Formats: sequence, structure tokens, C-alpha cells
Amino acid sequence: MLARMKIRQILGIGILLISQALFSQTLKEISQVDKDSVETFYYIIEGDTIPKEYIDLDEVVLLNKLEFNSKEDRRRYLILRRKTRKVYPFAKLASERLQVMNARMKTLERKRDRKRYTRRVQKYIEGEFSDKLKKLTRTEGQILVKLIHRQTGRTAFALVKELRTGWRAFWYNTTASMFDISLKEEYQPFEVKEDYLIEDILERSFQANVLKRQEPAFEINYLDLSSHWHDKSVNK
Repeated sequence: MLARMKIRQILGIGILLISQALFSQTLKEISQVDKDSVETFYYIIEGDTIPKEYIDLDEVVLLNKLEFNSKEDRRRYLILRRKTRKVYPFAKLASERLQVMNARMKTLERKRDRKRYTRRVQKYIEGEFSDKLKKLTRTEGQILVKLIHRQTGRTAFALVKELRTGWRAFWYNTTASMFDISLKEEYQPFEVKEDYLIEDILERSFQANVLKRQEPAFEINYLDLSSHWHDKSVNK
């Protein structure tokens, strides 16, 4: 954590100093490979050459090796991984649709136009999701509810209430509760062990390019999260 902060500070100071020194000048970046196949980066500024002292790299979170206390724990994790990977794309898509809808709603001034547009989006989303969601198991449905909260910052119940009516949201939740699913469920990886495991699965899946990363609606620091659960297990 401290290393990342230092890197960001160094980069920020470097950018600031370069910006001040090169104001109103042309900046060009080139690279050169020497006889030992070592690539060096340079800035070219109106004929002057300045070595570049760092290489741009994407931030990567180093993941610990997975360890399980028993074969049963490993089996449960793998089942959770399969289910999480299955439903995450639905939560990601729901977030994308919601962002598009909110952006469009801001351009509509008349209440009648907003209601008409909302109904059209509702029908589209229901047509897009309904058949696929019907095939989900109870646990997959509950994981999806949690991930919708992760990606949108709102519970599935709140979204239904916002897009439909309070009665429809209540009815959806009552129907879901018959299958032991709560649309009011929130994603709480620092409090709920299963949610932490879901976050671990997501991070590993993002890095393995199994799932496409979409930032959550609220900040989740994976390193802090891992440390939190590690300390919790040690202090038991």
C-alpha cells in the first residue's frame, strides 16, 4: 500500500516538474535498444535528449496462493467460483444499462418523456434478462443480487422500486423470499466471509482475463480486505 502511494507521489512530482520545465515546448518520447538488448526511453525536447527514469506499467495486485483447510473447503470455493463467474456479467450489464438510462434521462425535460423512456428501458431489460435469470439457481440468484449492489451501489430492491413502483418492489422481494432470496441483500466483503471470497474470485478472474473488470460503485481495496480476513483468522 505504502509502495503504491510512493510510486504515485513520485509520478505526480515528475509530471509536475516536466510540465513546468516544458511549458510551451514540444515533448516527444522515443526508445532506443542498445547492443545488450536493453531498451532505454528518452524525451526529445526541441533537440535535447532527457532519459526517462521509469517505465509505464499497469498496476497489478499480487495474489496469494490459494490454500484450503480441507477438500470440502476447496470444493465449496470452486462451486462459488463457477456461480460467481456465471452471474457477474449480468450485474456488469445491469450497471451499464443503468448508466446509459440515467444519462439519457438527464436530457429529457418533460416528465411524460421520462416515463415513456423508462417504460421502454424496462421492457428491454426484462426481455434481455428474464429468460436467462429464470434458469439461475437460488444461490446464483442471491450472488447476483449482491453483485448488482457491488456494481450499482444500490440493492436490487431499490432499483426495482426506482424503476417500477414500491408495490412491485415489495412483490418481487416477497416472491424471491419464497426461494430464500432477498433483493435487499447488500455486498459486504469486510463483514461477510462469502462476499470476501466472491471478491477474491473476481480479482483472480479479472487478472486471468476470464472476466472483464468493471470498477465497483464503492471503493474496495483488495489488499486491505485480504489483510482484514487474514488477521481475523489468526486472532480466532
